[in-house]
Amino acid sequence: MASFAKLNSENIVERVESVVNEVLKDSNGVEQENIGIEFLKTLYNEPNAVWKQSSYNTVRGIHLLGGTPFRKNHAGIGFTYDQTRDAFIEKKPFNSWILNETTCQWEAPVAYPNDGQFYKWNEEILNWILQTP
Repeated sequence: MASFAKLNSENIVERVESVVNEVLKDSNGVEQENIGIEFLKTLYNEPNAVWKQSSYNTVRGIHLLGGTPFRKNHAGIGFTYDQTRDAFIEKKPFNSWILNETTCQWEAPVAYPNDGQFYKWNEEILNWILQTP
C-alpha cells in the first residue's frame, strides 16, 4: 500500500489515504507518484486537489525496513508539507523547540534526561519536569 496526503492551500495535511501499489504502476510496471495522484483526484472528483505521496515506513529520515527514506516522516493529519525540505513535519509542540534539519522532527532546547524517569516539558522554565506517580 502507498500513502498519499491531501494538502490544503497552506500545505497542511487534511487527509491521508492508502492506495494499492498496483494502481501506481505505469506500463513498465514501475510505481509512479503522479499516477496515484491522478487516481485520487478522479476518485474524489477533486481535479484541483494537491496530493503528495508519503512513506508509512519513514520516520525521522530513516526507512524502518532499510529502504530509501521518503519525505523524512510519514504524513499525519495536521502535519505541514515543506516543499523546500521535501518533508512532512509535525506541528511544532512548543515555541522554544527547534527543528532538527536531518530528521525534520522538533527537539527541545534541553535534552531529555536519560535516567529512566518520566518527564514532561515545561515551556515556562524551558526544562523537563519529573513526573511523579
